[in-house]
Amino acid sequence: MVQDRTGLPPTGGTTPHTPDPAGPAGSDTAGTAGSGAAPRESWKAGLARAVAAAAGGLLLFLAFPPLDWWPAAPLGIGLIAAALHGARPRRAAWVGYLAAVVFLLPALAWVRTIGDDVWAILVGVESLFYAAMAALASLVFRLCWWPLWFGGLWVAMEWARGLVPIGGFPWARLAFSQGESLFTEYAALGGAPLVSFAVVLCGALLAYAVLGRSETPRRPRRPGAPGRPEGASWGVVGRLVPVALALAVPLLSLAVPRPGDEGRTVNVGVVQGNVPGRGMYILGDEPAVVLKNHANETMKLAQAVRDGKLLKPDIVVLPENSTDIDPYRDPEAARIIDDSVKSVGVPTLVGAVVAIGDANRATRSLVWDPVTGPGAYYDKQNLVPFGEYTPFKDLVLALWERAGLVGRQSVAGTKPGDLRMGPVTVGAVNCYEVAYDGTVRATVRTGATPLVVQTNNASYAESNLPPQQLAMSKLRAVEHNRAVVTAATTGISAYVTPEGKVAWQTRELVADMNVVKVPVRTEATLATLVGAWPEWALALMGVAAA
Repeated sequence: MVQDRTGLPPTGGTTPHTPDPAGPAGSDTAGTAGSGAAPRESWKAGLARAVAAAAGGLLLFLAFPPLDWWPAAPLGIGLIAAALHGARPRRAAWVGYLAAVVFLLPALAWVRTIGDDVWAILVGVESLFYAAMAALASLVFRLCWWPLWFGGLWVAMEWARGLVPIGGFPWARLAFSQGESLFTEYAALGGAPLVSFAVVLCGALLAYAVLGRSETPRRPRRPGAPGRPEGASWGVVGRLVPVALALAVPLLSLAVPRPGDEGRTVNVGVVQGNVPGRGMYILGDEPAVVLKNHANETMKLAQAVRDGKLLKPDIVVLPENSTDIDPYRDPEAARIIDDSVKSVGVPTLVGAVVAIGDANRATRSLVWDPVTGPGAYYDKQNLVPFGEYTPFKDLVLALWERAGLVGRQSVAGTKPGDLRMGPVTVGAVNCYEVAYDGTVRATVRTGATPLVVQTNNASYAESNLPPQQLAMSKLRAVEHNRAVVTAATTGISAYVTPEGKVAWQTRELVADMNVVKVPVRTEATLATLVGAWPEWALALMGVAAA
C-alpha cells in the first residue's frame, strides 16, 4: 500500500493516534468514543474536584484570625489548584465558586449581625469573583510555569473585588491571613498584593509537584514517527524542584531589607470607653452615654498619669464614634469633651459623627486641643455601604426596613488623614479604611507617623471581625514601616510595632486605657514608594497569560 504523504490514514482506515484535547489531566466536555473528543468527566472525578475545592476553602478560612493558622493558606491554595487542574472553564467556575463559598461563609460570619440574608447575599456576590478567576485559571493551567500565572490571576481577582460593586469589598484578601507569618515581610516590597501572590505561588508550586507538569494539546503524530512516552521527564527530581521552590518562597522573605529604628518616640494614650448596647443597637437608651463613657475613661487616664501609674502622654487617641452627639451642634457635648481633654492636658483625637447640612453627615477624626478646642480634622473616605450610606437608596429602603437604621447619609472625605498633634503628625485611618491599600498609602505618603486607626466594632463585638481588622494593622505596619495604634470603642484596641508585632492590646467589651511608647519612623519602604505598580504588573501578567 502506498503511504499518503499528508500523514493522514487512507480512507476507510483506522486512526493510529487520537489525541486527548485536554492533555493528561482529562476533560469534562461531552464526547463519544472514537469521535476525537474527550469523554465526559466521571461523577467520581467531579466529586473529587468538589471535595478538594471545599477542603481548600476551609483551609483558607483556618488561616484567618482568630485561628491564625497561617500555613493553612498555601495548603488551601494547593488543594484549590488541584481541583481546578484539567477542568474546562465552565466546570472550573463552579469549582472556584464552591471553594469561595466554603471560605467566605465562616470568614465573613460577622456580617450576620446585620442579618443572615445580608450575609448570604454578600458571600454569594463575592464568590462570583472567585468563579471568574477560576475559569481563567483553567486556561493558564495549560501553560508552562502555570503557578506564576495562577498567582497573577489571584491578584487580579482581589484587585477587582476591591473596586466593584459599590466601592468594592477588599475584606478577606489572602494577604490579611498573614499578619504574622513568613510571608509578611513581602508587604514591605509590594504591599498586600505581593503577599497574596507569594502565598498563591507557594501553594500552586506544591500542587504542581503532585500533579506533574501540564501538557498542552498536541497534534497527532504521523504514523511511524517516534513519540515521547507520557511523563518520561517527570521523575523524582522533577517533583522535588517545585517543592524546593515552594519552601523557598516564604523563606526568601527573610532577606527583605527592613528600615531600622530612628531613635525617636512619642507617648500615645489610648482610650476604650465601651458602649451599653449590643448588635445593631449599641447606643442604648440613655443619650450621650457613649460620649460620657469615653470622657470618663479619659479622665481616669489623666488621674493614672498624675498618680505615676502611667507615662505622661504626648497625645491621646479615642475611637471612631467616641461621641454619639455632634459636638459642633450640641454645647453640652462640646463641654464634656473639652473638660476631659483639659484633664489630660494634651491634644486628643476624637471620633465623631457630625452633621453636614440637614440631610448628610461625616465620620470625622477631630483634633481637640486643651487650649483652643476643636481644630484640624479628617473625614472618612471609604464609607461602609448600608452602614454609613445606602446605595440605590429608594429601592433598598423599599425592600429592607433595616436599611433605615443608616439614617443620615454620610459624605466621603477627599483628603488624606495627616493631622498635626503635639510633637507629631499622625496618619488618621478610619476603621473600614484599613483594608484599602490606596487610602493607607496616600496617608503615609504625606509623611504622617505613626498611623492611628480609630474604629467602632461595637456591633460586631466578639465576632471574627475585630481580630481580622487587627491583622490588617499588622500588615500595614510592615508595609509602610510605621507603628500602628488602634483605638476601638469595645476592642480590640492595640499597639502594633513597625515590625508587625502586637505589643499591647485590650480585651473586648470592657472599658480600658493605657499609654504606650511608640517609635516614630519616617523612612519609606519600597512598597510605599512604588505604590500600586506591583499589583498592576502581577494582575496584568495573569490576565495576559489567560
